Amino acid sequence: MNKYTKITASIGPKCEDEQILTRMISAGVNVCRLNFSHDTGDVQGAKIDMIRSVSEKLGIPVAIMIDVQGPKHRIGNFKTEGKYKLTIGQRFVFDNDDTPGDETRVQLPDADVLSSLHVGERILLNDGKIEMRVDSVSPDRVETTVIRGDEIWSRRGFNLPDTEISTSVLTAKDRADLEYAITKKPDYVAISFVQRPEDIAEVRDFITARTSHPIKIIAKIERPNAVDRITDIASASDGIMIARGDLAVEVPFEAVPAISRHIIRECRKMNKPVIVATQMLGSMVNSEFPTRAEITDVANTAYLRADSTMTSEETTIGINPVNVIDTMYKILSHADMDAIANPYDWSRVENIPENDWSRSVASMAYLNRASAIVVFARDTSACIQISCRKPDIPIVAVCNESVVANQLCLARGVFPIYSPELFGMRDAFNSARRFNINMGKLVIVDEDKISLRTLD
Repeated sequence: MNKYTKITASIGPKCEDEQILTRMISAGVNVCRLNFSHDTGDVQGAKIDMIRSVSEKLGIPVAIMIDVQGPKHRIGNFKTEGKYKLTIGQRFVFDNDDTPGDETRVQLPDADVLSSLHVGERILLNDGKIEMRVDSVSPDRVETTVIRGDEIWSRRGFNLPDTEISTSVLTAKDRADLEYAITKKPDYVAISFVQRPEDIAEVRDFITARTSHPIKIIAKIERPNAVDRITDIASASDGIMIARGDLAVEVPFEAVPAISRHIIRECRKMNKPVIVATQMLGSMVNSEFPTRAEITDVANTAYLRADSTMTSEETTIGINPVNVIDTMYKILSHADMDAIANPYDWSRVENIPENDWSRSVASMAYLNRASAIVVFARDTSACIQISCRKPDIPIVAVCNESVVANQLCLARGVFPIYSPELFGMRDAFNSARRFNINMGKLVIVDEDKISLRTLD
């Protein structure tokens, strides 16, 4: 019970073995993320089946999150396979001509991008190492000046921090991937390059038209216009992922910590789980030990009361994915326990109404020094709302549906149990004892009834 902050682990080539995955889940993985930018649907489907099998064998609920690629834009090809050096002040053209490019021009295949760009906006390539300013725009070409130079080569991705692109958040590939993924009944779908709340509505309509399974939608925040609309986007979605990689390209990198804190605060107010992602233990791709800065980064995520940290390359291609999870578990456990031992008055930074029922539950638990809050959860809403009040005691969620238990794996401080028997009996005491809570007071939430009982 030492770790309240959850771990979302990306599953890739180095952790697709059932034995390794079993060790990772046993070590503290709560959510398994499958990146549909890589591998075909049937390959990802086999991973989903394996995760479900391991979860069942271990008796540990695990959420599955599908991460669709989204409209990732790339330039066309150049005449040679080599690299071209772009220098400051030179002119460079993007057009709709599929002729291989050279040091003066290259194709920009996306007509929606060409039509969305305006004079004065920026085009960034190579993770921001190249910066270009748009000088003129016509229906079939964009002329730019190089502001910051570097090497460029075929099929490089680019970012448009100043531009809102009038396109669907789902590409044809995404739609095909989702069509298949929905048949595997994932718990969450993460949507890339969200710009507006209407993007979430589009995805929700796509999913609900194809299944009654209650799949939740996570909006990935990686664009400035998404940051500006975070309240509306969070309201439309079921949770937020702070995708610091692309975000640090599109906004000044020094602003990313402040933006992350802002998003975490907004999500707490709106009862939405939030994941902090990208390079949390990046050095462990090639090392058995994290850097001191990475240790602090992971711990700060716990101190900020985010719901989950996330691994990327560390577990997909890293030398020892089990060690990555062990390391993250140790850091989070220590930070969570330190935060509990040295509490901060979180109500000062919130605008939660005094009569909010979940705040009342958390206050009752605090004032009575309860050992746990036990919730009989027909769905995820009550547990997530209590979790967003950040009580420093465990929230034991007794669920009669496995999907509810799985989805609650993302919520900070929630320890789900899938047991129709315990749920039917309303057995709060034995539910608490499953997590070695053997004495003390319990705050019990059963639909609209809240009670206080003593466990001894």
